[in-house]
Amino acid sequence: MTDHTDAIAGARKCLDDFMTAFNARDLEAWEATFNFPSIRLASGTLAIIDKPGWHPKDTFERGALAEWDHSDWERREVIHAGPDKVHFDTCFARYRADGSTIGHFDSIYVVTLENGHWGVKARSSFAP
Repeated sequence: MTDHTDAIAGARKCLDDFMTAFNARDLEAWEATFNFPSIRLASGTLAIIDKPGWHPKDTFERGALAEWDHSDWERREVIHAGPDKVHFDTCFARYRADGSTIGHFDSIYVVTLENGHWGVKARSSFAP
């Protein structure tokens, strides 16, 4: 069995950066954690995010994120790993500013190494 420790570390750092940028509401930094095109399957919709700038400026103020303050990973288990792709079984939680929980959401993240950059290539979650 091949050791993919470095790939797993790079992909895990990508997910750390993803969550940090998301919580900071920094769209530019958040989108820098993607490899485009990137796919999101959630809320009964398949979205193909083909380039930075796709997310509306009010992403963090509307819909399911209207009462959201921050999120955190509860689980990030490696399902499969290779030298340029890692699959994660994850669960993340969304919280309000007072610390109360909005919800816990199981998801799968596929993180790829493309042109020396680890980025989220696909994600499927039960989050709204």
